[in-house]
Amino acid sequence: MRTCASFAQRLEDLSQRVAWTSSLLRTRVDTALAKQNRDLLESMNRRTHLQLRLQQTVEGLSVVAISYYLIGLLAYLYKALHLGIPTLKPELLTGMSVPVVAVLVMLTLRRIRRGMEA
Repeated sequence: MRTCASFAQRLEDLSQRVAWTSSLLRTRVDTALAKQNRDLLESMNRRTHLQLRLQQTVEGLSVVAISYYLIGLLAYLYKALHLGIPTLKPELLTGMSVPVVAVLVMLTLRRIRRGMEA
């Protein structure tokens, strides 16, 4: 009888040790997964930040490109007006239009971006 009780106690101890060991292994696996997830999220955060910086750079270049083309169109208009009004200086008007056009293009692109975010 004592042998059976002793054997049952040993099985119980062994069962508890197996449960403890499996819990410890599960904890290690969970810790490793949490570390991998953290590293992945940090990597995604870095990529998102770089994409945002790239997008802002492209938007800045878009302002320059669109302004350049609009100024070119205005220059043609001013040259055509110069034929009708000889005192009009197309170069001066073109130069004065640059800051105005650049600001208008920048505000328009900002408004479009905010409209897309909403």
